Amino acid sequence: MLVRLGATLAATAVVAATTAGCGASPARPAPHVDTPAAAAAPGGTGPALTDTDVNAWLDGVLPAALDRTGIAGATVAVVDDGRILTTRGYGHADTGDGDTGAVPVDPDRHLFRMGSVSKLVTATAVLQLVQSGKLDLDADVETYLDFDLPRRFERAVTLRHLLTHTAGFEERIAGLIGTDATGLDLRKALTTDPPEQIYEPGTTPAYSNYGNALAGYIVQRVSGTRFEEYVQRDILDRAGMPSSTFEQPLPTPLRDRMSRGYDTSAGPAAPFEIVGTPPAGALSAPATDLARFMLAQLGEPVGFAPLLDRPTRELMQRPALDSTSLGTLAGGPRMTLGFFDESRNGHRILGHGGDTGYFHTHLQIYPDDRAGIFLSLNSNGSGALASHELRESVVNGFADRYFPARGGQPTAGVDSATAAEHAALAAGTYESSRAIRSNFLTTIGLVGRTTVSVADGNRLLFEPGPLSDSPARYEEVAPWVWREVGGQRTIAMRVAGDRVEAIGFDSAFALLPVEPARASTVAVPVLAVSTAVLLLTVLSWPVGALVRRRLGGARRDRAGRTARILSRVAVAGTLLAFAGWVLAISSIMGLRDVPGAVLRTAQVLQLVGLLGVLPAAVRLADDVRRHVGWWKIAGSALLLLALAGAGWFAVEFRLLAPSISY
Repeated sequence: MLVRLGATLAATAVVAATTAGCGASPARPAPHVDTPAAAAAPGGTGPALTDTDVNAWLDGVLPAALDRTGIAGATVAVVDDGRILTTRGYGHADTGDGDTGAVPVDPDRHLFRMGSVSKLVTATAVLQLVQSGKLDLDADVETYLDFDLPRRFERAVTLRHLLTHTAGFEERIAGLIGTDATGLDLRKALTTDPPEQIYEPGTTPAYSNYGNALAGYIVQRVSGTRFEEYVQRDILDRAGMPSSTFEQPLPTPLRDRMSRGYDTSAGPAAPFEIVGTPPAGALSAPATDLARFMLAQLGEPVGFAPLLDRPTRELMQRPALDSTSLGTLAGGPRMTLGFFDESRNGHRILGHGGDTGYFHTHLQIYPDDRAGIFLSLNSNGSGALASHELRESVVNGFADRYFPARGGQPTAGVDSATAAEHAALAAGTYESSRAIRSNFLTTIGLVGRTTVSVADGNRLLFEPGPLSDSPARYEEVAPWVWREVGGQRTIAMRVAGDRVEAIGFDSAFALLPVEPARASTVAVPVLAVSTAVLLLTVLSWPVGALVRRRLGGARRDRAGRTARILSRVAVAGTLLAFAGWVLAISSIMGLRDVPGAVLRTAQVLQLVGLLGVLPAAVRLADDVRRHVGWWKIAGSALLLLALAGAGWFAVEFRLLAPSISY
């Protein structure tokens, strides 16, 4: 999931990265999809996975779904038993305009942007160099770098951490996606305002575009070849993917084959997107090439040489961290060296999602069943979750149709009293580990938090459910491991003493408890009431002046005039700062750059407001001393409390932090 970052950061329960662009898109339960009837496979377990049946199934699902969701086009590939079973195109790669007609999607010809599915290519490149002995998964990555990493902890960052999103870096948004390829430089992107390290390496899953891009830069450094050229030669060409590239802009021969990107099928085409850190999300490719990549990852003969030998491929595809570093989080879904664990129906499924501003992609392989499915969409669609829901309905529908469940679900393995005790510990409010903690964007964490409470005595009620926008109940099936009631999703919890440290809900994502001082029930009312009082104070100035003029009232006593003026300056500064933050954060979440001067101006105004607490306190003391009347004293007291509340919020949520890097 590269882009959709605003959504991922703001609401973990819905869809990302973030969410955002080049990131793995968190999956959510799929809506119901009607599928055409088909013949049963041997054993009566489900329809046989044949080209005839899968084509009929896809034809029955996607055309209507594109019309319903306002998505312009889709491209699909399915592989099975060592061959490309089918590639399909639906809708349009170009919806046309007044001068040109619409162009249907051709899965063999049209390139789609892969977003964070690109990370699988980057991970494969790393594993190639591990296989050749040029890289060590567990060595300090600074051994391979020509710059110093931002570090807060003594434990070294390793390639294993980078490929499992556990290096501990906070999120970064600036430069993620734009439209200008001028000066595109991977090293510069990694060394300019790098993210802070906020978690100890190896302990907390926290999806990171920066970490994967860093792994790509190490490939570039160790191979002595520009990253884009290395993966072209050693992965894309080797796997027989001649129409795929990480180059930005596209090479001339491929430019007229690029699908256009759209907000909706009724809107205008968007410009070609430039990913600022190419290893994390810059791949452009047609479905046919991704089919070959899936076959290569399944160990099937494709292209002119294997991407990895069997031991290295198996290393890449098994969980890469255990309880030694993750603790009891290891009981839940875990990252391999690049893949998410997306297992379903008792079948091992490894996958990765990806999003740019307009393209939305998902790839899954079934290593034990020798199958795989790839889907990419070229539009956001008419609803906030349209593209995400469609992807999930297809990949989950594919699993349920062709690889149905093997027997029933395991029964709970924890006694009722223990489950009730564990559930009580979990009750509280949580926020995503994929976050920004060092600066003003900490405020994003106020949106999309998850509330966990005890239900039915010993179950957990998540509101909203992990990777969902509706509530979900979970029951404990093993110590510190819960399974969704009536579903297949699992979560794991890590506890220290009597305090929950983290709840792992997806391979590279976790929920972390919100500190009491930062709870929404505290912060939001303080912010809202403080802002309301300050706004009413501003409104009272002209009203008070007008009333005094109309009624001929006496002018305000000059005593305490300096404190009153400074208090007014503080009120104005605070309100202007808050307005500036709202506009700046909205722009950043829309992936639009905000000049540093604007952010520093907002901080200066915020500081003026914070310092205004002093003259406001002097004003209140002076009003009490002079017995000016209870209503004036109450007004001064409310003003002081409002400025203090706004100042507390600014400090607690890092609005005044020295760093404004985002």
